Amino acid sequence: MSDVIALPQGSASSRLRTAAFAPIGDEGRAELVEARLLQAISTGAFIEGERLPSENELSQLLGVAVVTVREALGSLRHRGLIETRRGRGGGSFVSSSPGVVEEVNARRLMETPRVALADLGVLYEVIAGACAEYACLRATADELEVVHRVLVEARELPAGPWRRRITDMQLELASLSQSVRLTSEHVRIQTEFTPLLALQDIDIAQRHFSHDALLEQIEATRAGDVEAARAVVRRSIRGSVRWLGDLRSALKAQPAGGDLRATLERYRDTAVETSITGEVA
Repeated sequence: MSDVIALPQGSASSRLRTAAFAPIGDEGRAELVEARLLQAISTGAFIEGERLPSENELSQLLGVAVVTVREALGSLRHRGLIETRRGRGGGSFVSSSPGVVEEVNARRLMETPRVALADLGVLYEVIAGACAEYACLRATADELEVVHRVLVEARELPAGPWRRRITDMQLELASLSQSVRLTSEHVRIQTEFTPLLALQDIDIAQRHFSHDALLEQIEATRAGDVEAARAVVRRSIRGSVRWLGDLRSALKAQPAGGDLRATLERYRDTAVETSITGEVA
């Protein structure tokens, strides 16, 4: 068994938390606070059993009133995504099962217009491609070796741990660009896109497609091959957007009041290989 690899300090979870808790300001409605917290849970910034910041801490981080935070937490509690414990050591803790988060993300995908999904993919591709280019010019062999080893060991992890590890490594590869602004923008888009990308994890072939694309990107970066690195990023992201578009169509085709979970399970069983080719229709 290989040694446990220590991830760099301040990697994915801390970056995602920072993005999730950027101040909301004057738009501080409970719905926006709820969306931010849901985003933090969906991206794996906070995992099951982990304590969220206190109401006062969230109020200060998000720049909203405590009563607004309390209302948002109440809504998340009603949806079964968090539980509140009283007394010493109490607070709000993530309680959602993977299935609950998956359904929440699926509903978000259904509500996202196809053109908005495609546009998000374009923006993600542009930023990730730029990070990949500068990583080719600036990343060291030792840095790439750490990321490579983590990825190799993570390939057959269960979906939840795999997604968190993959998000870690996507952000680590972005940070190897050594551009603070590019990396910050990558974190922002990753925070928005990861809940949708996580839906792919119902399809093991799609997970392997995404995983192997990252390994290809590392090899291109080692070789300093900018065109190859950008091509891998482009193929991977377009393949993901195509897959998500197929799933969105399947979800929206269900009868009114249909069982979302049943549709996801059917799609899990029938996801087709052509959805991961990365070809643009």
